[in-house]
Amino acid sequence: MTAARPPTRRKKETASLASRRSSLGASPTIAYHARQNRLRANVRWKGDDVELRQGVAADASAIRELTREAYAKWVPLIGREPKPMTADYAEAIRDHRFDLLHLEGKLVALIETVQQADHLHIENLAVSPPFQGRGYGRMLLAHAEQLAASSGFGEVGFYTNKLFVENIRLYAKLGYHVDREEEFKGGIVVHLSKSVRP
Repeated sequence: MTAARPPTRRKKETASLASRRSSLGASPTIAYHARQNRLRANVRWKGDDVELRQGVAADASAIRELTREAYAKWVPLIGREPKPMTADYAEAIRDHRFDLLHLEGKLVALIETVQQADHLHIENLAVSPPFQGRGYGRMLLAHAEQLAASSGFGEVGFYTNKLFVENIRLYAKLGYHVDREEEFKGGIVVHLSKSVRP
């Protein structure tokens, strides 16, 4: 019997990528490399090349456009535009942190975070409709959790409309729990949080 050959380097890399894909529970395989205030994400997903970078003032218009596209589907459900659709992003980008996910140079997802006294607050998470369901939202949530931990916070928190049931289910799967509910503009918002290790 011929002795089995040890796995080639290529096979080892393939196995490693498959393992990371499984652990993420999403299609993309992600490797993060922190460099000062910029975080690059090398994602191998059907040959696509993804970059995650911090937003600047010049990105305000693109942020607004993507956000409005992402939240438009909820308008018929709640009878109004969700809060992120009406925000002034020229002002917000001066006061908040935006991390922008680009696919082959096109903005496809973003996350907006604000440092509070006791936690990192996620103000907005938006994924362009054609790119939803590919794991980019999970990727950005994981990034926010890393930001919180590296900044010394023990918790990430945010709120969402109670009618956004599919989103709340996803957050629960990712370890977020409901803290409380409250009335807001004729509806109910759900406050969620997740503990992270500083």
